[in-house]
Amino acid sequence: MTAVDSAATVDGTAPVPARRLRRFGPLIAAAALLVLAAVPLFLAPFATTTLSRILVFALFAVSLDLLVGITGLPSLGHAAYFGVGAYAAGLVSIHVTAQVPGPLLVGAGAGALAAGLTGWITVRSHGVFFLMLTLAIGETIEQLANTWESVTGGANGLTGIRSARFAGTPLVVAGYTYWYVLAVFALGFAIIWLVARSPFGAALRGIRDNEPRMRAVGYPTALYKYAAFVLAGGVAGMAGAALVAQQRLVTPADLGFLTAAFALLAVVIGGAGTLWGAGIGAALVIVVRDALGPSMGGHGTLLLGLVFVLVVYLLPRGAAGLRLPLGLSRVRSAVFKAPRGGPR
Repeated sequence: MTAVDSAATVDGTAPVPARRLRRFGPLIAAAALLVLAAVPLFLAPFATTTLSRILVFALFAVSLDLLVGITGLPSLGHAAYFGVGAYAAGLVSIHVTAQVPGPLLVGAGAGALAAGLTGWITVRSHGVFFLMLTLAIGETIEQLANTWESVTGGANGLTGIRSARFAGTPLVVAGYTYWYVLAVFALGFAIIWLVARSPFGAALRGIRDNEPRMRAVGYPTALYKYAAFVLAGGVAGMAGAALVAQQRLVTPADLGFLTAAFALLAVVIGGAGTLWGAGIGAALVIVVRDALGPSMGGHGTLLLGLVFVLVVYLLPRGAAGLRLPLGLSRVRSAVFKAPRGGPR
């Protein structure tokens, strides 16, 4: 550590170079969005569609990271809210309107509502009990989607979903769909990022690190966890609505255990609590599962398992824990890490 890095002020504020870099955070984020927005101009439609799937799954993984990495609630049923949002957005597109942002708002609301109905009891449990409760909720909702054929289409999935429409124009071109999914991803990521950097996010980290202490100093920890659970469910519903716009099909598998497990795998690989690391992990999962898996004779899941084992042993903090050159490390800390302060 250099003298500059260790020169934090006594009151806990960041060093001067970090504060200066943080000023450029919005510019760095805008530059990254511009690069992502330019992607369809240079790639083939298939590659653009693959990137759309990556963005959808990345937003889903980021919403799960709010629970796993920020709040300390590892969930195996988070795909339920992703799937509920997708089904709700698909039904609205079929029977009411496909005009943006109607399906997106309905998907987000449905995900938040489902999380609100199931979370009040769930967040009062801890450890393995919380894990098993979320797994049971996810399996129950998946079975409901399988059996309620008149609404969900059963095992065949919900088909006949109309293309999302923007200003009356259907988004049928791969590039247009990608831009819409990118906008949804940017909105959802911004919501989670702002929450993680807020005093509320600092309280969630305090609950993650020492819930009894936070309760002792007067924080209603169950209420805080419930609010985080509902917010994560709403953003997962947004990701589900983006999935509908991208593939125009929803199946019970989209809210099943495998989807939830892949999302948790993405969070662990990328680095829990970093948000952007969850996006990197999601990209790796989609590339291995959907792009490399078919060429490997369907053994993409095996490769993902090997990657997971290597990450656990070699990178306990995930991809976000990789050591970067000093300058890049300062940029990463200034842009992505939450400000110091808040509950200890």
